[in-house]
Amino acid sequence: MRLSLLQHTSCSTWSISKRLPIVHHEDYVCYLPPNHRFPMPKFTKIYNCLLKDGIIDEKQVAKPQKVSEETVHTVHTEEYISKFFNGTTSDKEQRITGFKWSSGLVKRCRYETGGTILASEIALSRGLASSTGGGTHHAFPSHGAGFCLINDMAVAARHLIKKSKAEKVLLVDLDVHQGDGSADIFKDDPSVFTLSVHCGKNYPARKQSSDLDVSVDVGMGDKDYLAVVKEHLPWILDTFRPDLVIYDAGVDPHLKDDLGKLNLTDQGLFDRDYWVMDYMVKRGYPCSTVIGGGYSKDIDELALRHSIVHRAATKVWNDRGL
Repeated sequence: MRLSLLQHTSCSTWSISKRLPIVHHEDYVCYLPPNHRFPMPKFTKIYNCLLKDGIIDEKQVAKPQKVSEETVHTVHTEEYISKFFNGTTSDKEQRITGFKWSSGLVKRCRYETGGTILASEIALSRGLASSTGGGTHHAFPSHGAGFCLINDMAVAARHLIKKSKAEKVLLVDLDVHQGDGSADIFKDDPSVFTLSVHCGKNYPARKQSSDLDVSVDVGMGDKDYLAVVKEHLPWILDTFRPDLVIYDAGVDPHLKDDLGKLNLTDQGLFDRDYWVMDYMVKRGYPCSTVIGGGYSKDIDELALRHSIVHRAATKVWNDRGL
């Protein structure tokens, strides 16, 4: 069963490994002007630090294909995607996203979205899989926003449901910013449950209505934050019973994040990620992970911080004997 499913994924090169499946592509990055606010090099650096530290090896890495235009249309309007793919978005529309248009940006977004789809497909087969990108939760059906152009988690959820690989998908969004795009996309869709735990006094100023929004106070630390997550996730799983969980493990709740306003430590992020994934696995819920937001001028430090979810996932994988 596992082999037959993986043969039909969008994976171009990957060998069956006994280790945690990692999804990565070198084109998760594209050129940005110097001093741009978005830390684009982090995707490559995450992958390299995981290799350097021996957390992963190349044999366990799956390379996604670019998501098709047809698949993206399951979430985004044809008009918006045509404009974005062909470079005809207005200057105003580009300012809202935070990016000037380029063909490299389009390619990056398509590979990143393909990566989230692939990680989710593999998770359905093997229980757990982690991408080194993803989490673009501010993208709405008809426009991008907040450094997000294609809502990769939403596209992955819709794609798997459309292909009858899942009936219900839970989006667990622990980025410090509300997953407003995801909330809007699935506001009338009972097949996808959106959970967003975020800092209330932070971007976006205008919040949307997720299935469950948990607004936490500025300055919240490790213990209180994890208590909030533990309070809500079990009952959501018990009542919604998803076929797949897509977990946005944003690191912008970190105390050193430039845009965060919360006070989680490295250990706090690790404890959060380990608990979420371990709880899913022991309850039998397949889980794919994306990295979400994280902002710092020190890209090496930021990449190491983002790699916490892969380190926690590796420990879950080994502890649970997957």
